[in-house]
Amino acid sequence: DCAVNELLEFEDGSVGLALNLDEDSIGVVVLGNADGIEEQQTVKATGRILSVPVGDAMLGRVVNALGVPIDGKGEIVGAIMRRVEVQAPGIMGRKPVHEPLQTGIKSIDAMTPIGRGQRELIIGDRKTGKTTIAIDTIINQKGLGVKCIYVAVGQKGSTVAQTVETLRKYGAMEYTVVVAAPASDPAPFKYLAPYAGCAIGQQWMETSEHALIVYDDLSKQAEAYRQISLLLRRPPGREAYPGDVFYLHSRLLERAAKLSDERGAGSLTALPVIETKAGDVSAYIPTNVISITDGQVYLQDNLFKSGVRPAVDVGISVSRVGGAAQIKAMKSVSGTLKLDLAQFRELEAFATFGSELDAISKAQLERGYRLVELLKQPLNSPMPVEEQVVSIFAGTKGYLDDVPVPDVRRFEQELLEHMRSRNGSMLAGIRQNPKADVPADLAGVVAAFKKSFTPTPVGGVEADPTKTSAGEVGEAASKKTLATE
Repeated sequence: DCAVNELLEFEDGSVGLALNLDEDSIGVVVLGNADGIEEQQTVKATGRILSVPVGDAMLGRVVNALGVPIDGKGEIVGAIMRRVEVQAPGIMGRKPVHEPLQTGIKSIDAMTPIGRGQRELIIGDRKTGKTTIAIDTIINQKGLGVKCIYVAVGQKGSTVAQTVETLRKYGAMEYTVVVAAPASDPAPFKYLAPYAGCAIGQQWMETSEHALIVYDDLSKQAEAYRQISLLLRRPPGREAYPGDVFYLHSRLLERAAKLSDERGAGSLTALPVIETKAGDVSAYIPTNVISITDGQVYLQDNLFKSGVRPAVDVGISVSRVGGAAQIKAMKSVSGTLKLDLAQFRELEAFATFGSELDAISKAQLERGYRLVELLKQPLNSPMPVEEQVVSIFAGTKGYLDDVPVPDVRRFEQELLEHMRSRNGSMLAGIRQNPKADVPADLAGVVAAFKKSFTPTPVGGVEADPTKTSAGEVGEAASKKTLATE
């Protein structure tokens, strides 16, 4: 007798996983090197279902898809074993998402907020900053009591090593486990790695803790599963994927949840990553995962190349449940932000034809340029939510409308430094009381700071605050030069 997902042992000591159970044969994938396996050898059933070590002993470690450490730091001591495949929590065992999971990224926390227990897809072409968003979110959990799991599927070994080094540099490895199935690993490891990572996260969720898991990325897992299924002679479907490729991802992502108070109120938040080809979000795997998740952050190649980073496309990105988890102050300041940016993108496309715009459209366009500039953020520098509130307040309430676009980032930095040094208690109030609205005196503080802010002189000419772009300021400078000549 043999069960699905049971481990089988070959004569040379290698281990296989039973995936196909027929009347007279068993389809097995070998976990590891298959060179020593020959015809006529005996295969023993071990009676063990595939399990991985879980618990706090895993923190700070890098393991493979079977939970075996690959970081050269010796055995994992004190971990308990847990099955890789377990049933997702039922409907009655869940609770609506209501607590925020701050990513530290302004454009996401303001417009597509994520809550604890949510599944938010990060989707985009290759090299658009998908992994960066996931890593920044992990770095931002420092001191917030959220344990993280980063699952790397099908990436180069050097890329995984670089990611681990980044997490270590920012002190994030203290609360993170990395499950790595690099490109050099056999297909079964890439297929199992997300489930292994999920088992580690579920252990924390079921012990009333909060966990965050990143699957980077599920396109590679689907490809590995396609490879395994074709080798097992399962009938192929669309794009040669097997018929149950939807179930492959749905049973994984349904395991992320916010548990009810009776079950301990723990949570597991999932950030799956999907790579699109030439921006095609309507391909098979992307549409599957979009329909399973509670929203998506879409990163656009054109935005990334034009210097808008993170390259979040406001029009396609959406969060279906996270709005309930947003803190009240953020909800107040960012209410119009998404609409403003969507209108700006339309107007920008219209303005490229060189047509005359009315005063209202011009004002919207000018504010749009400043909001885009405001939402840019450097690599690996997540921002605390209370500072995001101040920053976005300045943008949406019109305090940046007459600040030259090149000075917007400097204005933001100096405003936040001013807030930290002079109004620390106001920032602490926003942070400690999620149900509190924007402090009434914030407008006065920002207005007073603005009076003391001096725009950058361009080429010896004081930048005119009514001038809207570096180009116009430069034009004013050249006119002055011609006049003196």
